[in-house]
Amino acid sequence: MNRISKTSVLSSLKDLPEQFSTDELMDKLILIQKVEEGLKQSENGETYTTDEIKAMLKKWSK
Repeated sequence: MNRISKTSVLSSLKDLPEQFSTDELMDKLILIQKVEEGLKQSENGETYTTDEIKAMLKKWSK
């Protein structure tokens, strides 16, 4: 299950206009979740080097 922090959500809600759609809210929540997930992956060393990415792109472009 993907989880996000209440602090991140509350902080982001302050940046939204006074009125917004549920779609805008969901987009914002998904963005927060993806950023937090990426930060955790980075902290855990779950990243690729530039050379690894270049090798992947090379395979994909064939």
